[in-house]
Amino acid sequence: MDDTRAAPVEPTAYQRFDRYNRLLHGVLMFSFLGLAFTGMPLLFSDAAWAVRLAGLFGGGRSAGILHRTFAVLLIACFVLHVWRLMHRLYVKKELEVLWGPESMTPQPRDIVEMLAHIRWFLRLGPQPRFDHFTYWEKFDYWAVFWGMGIIGGSGLVLWFPEFFSKLLPGSWFNIALLVHGEEGLLAVGFIFTIHFFNSHLRPDKFPMDPVIFTGRVSHHELMEERPAEYERLQRAHRLDEIEVGPAPGWVPTLAKFVALVAVTFGLVMVGLIVYAVLFARL
Repeated sequence: MDDTRAAPVEPTAYQRFDRYNRLLHGVLMFSFLGLAFTGMPLLFSDAAWAVRLAGLFGGGRSAGILHRTFAVLLIACFVLHVWRLMHRLYVKKELEVLWGPESMTPQPRDIVEMLAHIRWFLRLGPQPRFDHFTYWEKFDYWAVFWGMGIIGGSGLVLWFPEFFSKLLPGSWFNIALLVHGEEGLLAVGFIFTIHFFNSHLRPDKFPMDPVIFTGRVSHHELMEERPAEYERLQRAHRLDEIEVGPAPGWVPTLAKFVALVAVTFGLVMVGLIVYAVLFARL
């Protein structure tokens, strides 16, 4: 009697993010966490927790040096991302960067899907059929993109005052200081609450969505979460082009650990900020 058993068939997976985008996101995540934990103690320097947190970095001066180091990483990440977009657009002539289902450009369908999504939340209609990028993913993207320009620009003005004093009136430095702190606080609050919820903490993804780390989505995920994309690719006979093998076993494990650390630290920072705003000065 032959008791040979067939090897289990690995579920089909499709590539969503390539290695370049995953690496940039890793640098972005690491540098943003570093900026948050070295910048917030400076912004809330009168809070007891801020003094203790800055002490972990060697004091306010050392925290400032680390803050600038993380800023360099973030700026490099931003420049590399824009460079790749320009290369795709002007060298490879990939006009779909500007428009279409795989573009991050806000489009009329995003408004339609957002309104349909609200109706679905209220049980007034069916769930919208999303394509490659959803409206909230585009919102996340442009919030970071816009924020980098504001926070980065104001930060450079504060970092190199001698140079910018030749170009800007003195009052602009006060504005830069205010904008840098408030926009940084807004970014920290948004990323550590809205973005973390959308990416990891919502019920269908809890405790995390590993896609940005593995770069892959399963056949089931693509059909259920992005049916419009699945059907579009199926009609164009492109599913085979993006089909990939399963991620190495260590990748999801590492992804879970990194995401758990990031989410935990982020929520702790949000708690410290709320405490400083509501109770520290009472």
